Amino acid sequence: MIKKTPLENILFLDIETVPEQESFKHLSEEKQNLWEEKSKYQRKEAFTAEEYYDRAGIWAEFGKIICISVGYFKNIENTRQFRTTSFKGDEKELLLGFSKLLETHFNKPQHILCAHNGKEFDFPYISRRMIIHGLELPSKLDLFGKKPWEVPHLDTLELWKFGDYKHYTSLKLLTSVLGIPSPKTDIDGSEVRNVYYDNNELDRIVSYCERDVVAIAQIVLKFKQEELLDEKEIVSV
Repeated sequence: MIKKTPLENILFLDIETVPEQESFKHLSEEKQNLWEEKSKYQRKEAFTAEEYYDRAGIWAEFGKIICISVGYFKNIENTRQFRTTSFKGDEKELLLGFSKLLETHFNKPQHILCAHNGKEFDFPYISRRMIIHGLELPSKLDLFGKKPWEVPHLDTLELWKFGDYKHYTSLKLLTSVLGIPSPKTDIDGSEVRNVYYDNNELDRIVSYCERDVVAIAQIVLKFKQEELLDEKEIVSV
């Protein structure tokens, strides 16, 4: 099936998230209590709720999106290009920008969204944050009433599972075993919170996010048994 999907129909994406507040103490008392309840099974007795708060970004109820990077293939005079761009900064504004992209340039029935672990993380996280901000879900994210085969989502982790639902493979590991250049050349996901809040280096996070998008596209090329992207084919717009 993946071999028959034209690359031009796929919008590749990745998101970066952080805790909604810089520290636990900035939360309201109610939100602190809710976080303590939500996180107790993950942190067990090893961490207090305050100590564990640095990891709050992985939950849409306690985190926020600071960057959505996307990439897409385009042929220019018979030359393949992979174009990347990012929505960053204020969460509501970046969600509006991303939604506009989905409702204009990637709104056809044949268009699909692709991410690594997207079905478990990126797609639902974006949708939840849109609802929290009172935004209407674009059709590509509104799954209500759709049959499984009607959902326009492609997940490279799911491709690699081959039906083994117990198996998780990180993007870093998968690119390594497939012989794809690693996107983790500067920071990794565990450092995003500190780079954002402590170092105030959003552009560094955006570069990291765009490299992940390129890596996801490379994985799909590998599955399609097509040549990997060369550096000169990648264009940031």
